[in-house]
Amino acid sequence: MLSGELLNPLDELRDCALCPKECHVNRFESAKGICRSDASFNIASICIHRGEEPVISGFRGICNIFFTNCNLQCVYCQNHQISNTGISRNSSRMDPEEIARQVIVFLEKGIRLVGFVSPSHFIPQMKVIIDAVTKEGYKPVWVYNSNGYDKVDTLKTLEGLIDVYLPDFKYMDPGLSLSLSGAADYPSVAAAAIREMYRQKGSALHLSDENMASSGIIIRHLVLPGSIENSRKVLKFIAQEISPRLHISLMSQYYPTAGVSDHPLLKRGLYPEEYQNVIDEMEVLGLDYGWVQKMESAGEYRPDFERQHPFEL
Repeated sequence: MLSGELLNPLDELRDCALCPKECHVNRFESAKGICRSDASFNIASICIHRGEEPVISGFRGICNIFFTNCNLQCVYCQNHQISNTGISRNSSRMDPEEIARQVIVFLEKGIRLVGFVSPSHFIPQMKVIIDAVTKEGYKPVWVYNSNGYDKVDTLKTLEGLIDVYLPDFKYMDPGLSLSLSGAADYPSVAAAAIREMYRQKGSALHLSDENMASSGIIIRHLVLPGSIENSRKVLKFIAQEISPRLHISLMSQYYPTAGVSDHPLLKRGLYPEEYQNVIDEMEVLGLDYGWVQKMESAGEYRPDFERQHPFEL
């Protein structure tokens, strides 16, 4: 039986309250919730990604399952091809058996980790996929890669199922989260979600013999142009309210998409001195575990979901 009390996890979609928006839409009948997603297995891509943190991608890469749409609508979304419309040339409504078959092809090639990207509004489908792969005798490391806008009660149903949590922690400034992502409550929601992940996993990041993550949490934070104080507040909260021993992935890879070409802050790239300022804050706060990026990463992590392999040229 799958995690949780329901015999069929998809039944939750008949009155969907999976994420903090709690739309209570019957997704078998419509896709009118904030995420605009129905009850199907809407997959934008199942692919190998080698651009993740070293303990996530390693040499072989991670098999990432990209869901369509999102329960946030960030104006600067780097995956806007699939998060805003849910449509790309390769998007499809697969059945869980086909998804499992595609994942197993990668597992047979030596991939050890399988990640779910933007899963917050597709958790019942995610559970079905995990069950389908597990029933075939495979036990990869399952990675939950979310925007951080997760509901604590929903996360509790993942305890013992998810091995590695890889959430974003975007904002501690509610005005910024409202204007950029349409969610003034993001700071409090994400803080509670990450506390729950921490309750489940603790601060230690456990590694396999191959130095790949096997259990734990890595918190991602994308530094945005002109919003350095927000970044400093995020880091301060993590260090002082959760644990300074958590692993932080501090990202400089922001690039302005067409949707923010006229935005006063986001129409430009990140300045090196802005990123360095946030790195300095990490050091002051004693956040000694994790990774930083090169400034040129802004040109290296640009997926194109019109391609069969979005991260390969």
